[in-house]
Amino acid sequence: MVRKLLLELRNEKDLTQQQLAENLDLSTVYVRKLEKGVVNPGRETMLKYESYFNRDMRELFPDLFFNHNDKKFIKEQEVS
Repeated sequence: MVRKLLLELRNEKDLTQQQLAENLDLSTVYVRKLEKGVVNPGRETMLKYESYFNRDMRELFPDLFFNHNDKKFIKEQEVS
């Protein structure tokens, strides 16, 4: 599951994955994998993203906080 909001926020700041990684003290590969949804962030990484983008971690990483079997969540994902 691609985390579209992470991509959008990074692009709004006109940053490459490498630049964002440097700003957050993370590896570029890790940032890429987070955006693609291949890996899940730890608490410290979520806090870094939350602080950097001034957005709640639940909004940045909704796949970690919402039940994918929830019919309302699935319906909203189909609409997006």
